[in-house]
Amino acid sequence: ARLIYSAVDSNPLSVYVMHPFWNLVVKFLPTWLAPNLITFTGFMFLVWNFLMLAFYDFDFTASSVGHEHVPSWVWVSAGIFNFLAYTLDGVDGKQARRTNSSTPLGELFDHGLDSWACFFFVATVYSIFGRGESGVGVATLYYILWVVLFSFILSHWEKYNTGILFLPWGYDISQVTISVVYVVTAVVGVETWYQPILWHFLYRDLFTFMIIACSFTVTLPMSLYNVLKAHRGNTLKHSSLYEAFLPFFSPVLLFILSTLWVVFSPTGILEQQPRIFYLMVGTAFANVTCKLIVCQMSNTRCQALSWLLVPMAGVVVLALSGVAISETLLLYLWTTFVILAHIHYGVSVVQQLSDHFNIFEEERIGLTEAEV
Repeated sequence: ARLIYSAVDSNPLSVYVMHPFWNLVVKFLPTWLAPNLITFTGFMFLVWNFLMLAFYDFDFTASSVGHEHVPSWVWVSAGIFNFLAYTLDGVDGKQARRTNSSTPLGELFDHGLDSWACFFFVATVYSIFGRGESGVGVATLYYILWVVLFSFILSHWEKYNTGILFLPWGYDISQVTISVVYVVTAVVGVETWYQPILWHFLYRDLFTFMIIACSFTVTLPMSLYNVLKAHRGNTLKHSSLYEAFLPFFSPVLLFILSTLWVVFSPTGILEQQPRIFYLMVGTAFANVTCKLIVCQMSNTRCQALSWLLVPMAGVVVLALSGVAISETLLLYLWTTFVILAHIHYGVSVVQQLSDHFNIFEEERIGLTEAEV
């Protein structure tokens, strides 16, 4: 079985710069290198960036005045690893087509890890500005994270409804910009970002403005336009607008539950443990999004409620009631559960897809033929 992958990428940076670059890079990769291994390696570069910054800046205060700053070599490494991750994310599909090994498993693996990567991008970039006086507050960053998460799911919601994945323009621009900013930070120091760009307009304000403006003036309008256009043209894959908007129920519920925890936390959990709270939200979101991706791949109806949100509702009630001995301990335990549940879900789906499409058997036969 082979995957018919329908996607539209009209970003000039991607079309005229990055794709030619990726076409050159993929020629240097050995044909025996599995596309999914390329995807996973790129994702692990992002995880490593997150872990590096967590070691040097766990509570996002290292960039603040009077605190020990993150070493310059860490920023250089972060820039290199981020660009490598971006490059590998661009060449994995090309390697699959080059080796005639495109499968539904590859699409799920790629986009599934991308949904988790959204959190790692945001949390790692946050360390540049931090939560100090000239930085971004942890609550503000929480809502910025949600803007990024919803911008991501919009693309897959489009494909769920239209059958075509419209790749957002903001992704390529943000990845190149982030990689450059990391390296620039290593050269000029985080103190540079304290200075206003114009009057009292700081770099942190530019950072916030660009994310929100891109989402609400480009990503959201284009997504709604493409889906409504399909609805008017009777090419919508689902019978009604209710069915079309059904995939948003679980993400919105996740937003409501996590925001209730943030706003009414007895101990100010977001101020106390921002990194872990972001990790919990980002992982739970990735789990919800992966289920949407499976539905749009298999042309099945999206379930309104993700089961993970049922115990989460109980956890939020437990946290807000003050019954828990330690709200921080509760957050750590719940975050661990969410990560393990998401990994278990991913492994289970990969195994089921591999069995259904005989992917491992095809790869074994392909290797045998290559050896002969």
